[in-house]
Amino acid sequence: MSSVALPARVAPLRIMRQAEVATPTALKTLCSSCHLRDLCLPCGMQDPDVDRLDSLMFARRRVLAGQTLYREGDRFQFIYAVRAGTLKSSLMLMDGREQVSGFHIAGELVGLDGVAQGRHASATTALEDTDICAIPYAHLTDLAVGTRSMHHVISRLMSREILREGSLMMLLGSMNAEERLAAFLLNLSQRFGARGYSEREFHLRMSRAEIGSYLGLKLETISRTFTSLQQEGLLEVDKRHIRITDLDGLKRRFERRVH
Repeated sequence: MSSVALPARVAPLRIMRQAEVATPTALKTLCSSCHLRDLCLPCGMQDPDVDRLDSLMFARRRVLAGQTLYREGDRFQFIYAVRAGTLKSSLMLMDGREQVSGFHIAGELVGLDGVAQGRHASATTALEDTDICAIPYAHLTDLAVGTRSMHHVISRLMSREILREGSLMMLLGSMNAEERLAAFLLNLSQRFGARGYSEREFHLRMSRAEIGSYLGLKLETISRTFTSLQQEGLLEVDKRHIRITDLDGLKRRFERRVH
């Protein structure tokens, strides 16, 4: 990452309170004109329904790296669409350990874990400076009253969450370490590719410890598995920078267990 020269006189750093970080600002990009439209909430909607979304005037927020968008137990009010950046969802286990439950990139939605009980079941934290759109869930459901297509959109959002949970259970329950890591990297590859980025070369915003937590593996096992895949000629790894040198080979490593 290139460095930027600072001016000679720099104002003292001020620690921002969470309330300041989360303060909404006026939305400058509507759903109808957003470059993530085909990946995010409007995906599959007809133009009249997208226009109805525009009428809600979603607020935009920036969450700085390391700061929390919402915490486990917080009252559920919004679902959040990631415009740029990366978020991590996690929950705290009884013994004090963090269990990572997901990573979210541009065009993906977070916050649906709060629908069932009215409070969030997990916490979501920014892994880098992240821009989000805050979508009031009550307004979204009001908009869906009498509109079949909007009801379908909400059902689709719930289905996404169920599928995500199911995928995690498959990773944790039926694969060895190399297969789990291969599946994780292939999933990121597909998601980046769908956004027009390289599916073979990308930078991981999460640490190896966070990947291990998500995959149910110890940090040492994650490091050893990265080394193993690199020695097999499937990857090139430079700290958090990943280059998949044999995409078909990595797919075969994952698919031999799936099929």
